[in-house]
Amino acid sequence: MIDRPQPYVGSARLPVPAGLGRGFVLASVFVCAACGLVYELELVAVASSLVGDSVTQASVVLSVMVFAMGVGSLLAKRLRCHAAAGFGYVEALLALVGGGSAMALYASFAWLGGARVVLVLTSFTIGALIGAEMPLLMTLIQRIRAQDPGGAVADLFAADYVGALVGGLTFPFLLLPLAGELTSGLLTGVVNALAGGLVVQWLFRHDLRGRARYRLLAANGCVLSLLLVGTAFVGPFEEAARRAVYGDDVRVAVHTAQQELVLTGGATRAEWPAAGELRLFQDGRLALRGRQARAVHRGLVRPAMEGGPRDRVLIVGGGDGLAVREVLRFRGVREVTVVERDPGVVRLARRDPGLRALNRGALDDPRVGVVNADPFDWLRERVRSDAARFDVMISALPAPEGSAGPKLYSQEFYGLAARALADEGRLAVRAGAPGGRARDFWTVDATLRAAGLRPCPYGAGRRFLLARPAKPAPPTCLGERRTRVPPSTLMHPRYAE
Repeated sequence: MIDRPQPYVGSARLPVPAGLGRGFVLASVFVCAACGLVYELELVAVASSLVGDSVTQASVVLSVMVFAMGVGSLLAKRLRCHAAAGFGYVEALLALVGGGSAMALYASFAWLGGARVVLVLTSFTIGALIGAEMPLLMTLIQRIRAQDPGGAVADLFAADYVGALVGGLTFPFLLLPLAGELTSGLLTGVVNALAGGLVVQWLFRHDLRGRARYRLLAANGCVLSLLLVGTAFVGPFEEAARRAVYGDDVRVAVHTAQQELVLTGGATRAEWPAAGELRLFQDGRLALRGRQARAVHRGLVRPAMEGGPRDRVLIVGGGDGLAVREVLRFRGVREVTVVERDPGVVRLARRDPGLRALNRGALDDPRVGVVNADPFDWLRERVRSDAARFDVMISALPAPEGSAGPKLYSQEFYGLAARALADEGRLAVRAGAPGGRARDFWTVDATLRAAGLRPCPYGAGRRFLLARPAKPAPPTCLGERRTRVPPSTLMHPRYAE
């Protein structure tokens, strides 16, 4: 591979002492690294909410960006002779692409029908620009004061890694809760453009001659203007994209700390013919449909409630109140505990007239207690404290395909559920449909068995599993063959939806 001649490394004319100049460069490395990681996490978060399967989206973003960083490092070799101008243009373009990446994904998903291609292209572009930063910064810091290359690299990477730590913690705990995904990206782009522009336009301004300085200044000004204007139009953009995805009957849209909740259609049955059937979407996934909601939850709850004692009932998920409504229809229920991770779902189910009409205000019943916590952690702490056991457990979670909480379908979770059940307790689980995604259904079945429970499939249309604590199997004679009972024979028509 033929490399270009080494750039001239001379002492740069700085407006401050050399030591302070190096400090400014390292500070810019810190800020740019923080912004780069925010872009990365933002891409993963937006892609997971739009497409689902967070593991796949994170793998795609990380692998493409790391590969692109290597490509960007090679391409940056051609810019070393003009390191200051090159770094300025790289940061301006990175701020524009990274800051607008979330809006680009939303626009592609809403109006083009998919976001995978845009996700890969955006990840590659951001990765290439991030990879181009380090060679240029290495050249700039050596121009301030020549030093051992190993020491210079150590300083740069130290600032880079610390900045990545700060960016990684700032995004989920500060930016996302306070500003949301789209505004967070745009504001991060503004910070990125200011950090890069300040280093070049002030610290290395003598390296820019004549028109080059004004062209770079104009580029930074255009980028900052576009990002700031974008923050002013985030609201109308989200509304237009939401209507393109869900239709014109969007009635409520709420961003919680965990997800986006969207209600479409009329609030009452009388409004459904004209305004559309009531539907609840959680991060773009249909979670509830008005005409089917009661039948689905009745099919899930009734077999477990009719199978024995039902004094104490635990509902995992179920913040919409529909499973609670079905549970309260049975006599003898003294206590119902609802463990819902997202308090926004419970708040919406209590206040929205459409959801409240479906659940009939079940969440306000004095026998019902709502706990806003992660169900896995809450159940583990309860088992450790040896608290009273439950007669019935209802897992009112979405079917395992595309589920946002895979650990709630794990052997560990079902093992905790088995320990929290009374001797005659029952656990009802929504497991999907054998005719649709058979692998998901039978994976849940096998996981329940591995956790010491005896599952039995039931339901028509949708498929559920009713599990009880396993009892020791009677000994079999030598040579006796065990035959597998076909699942269809276990589905009682009484529990058909």
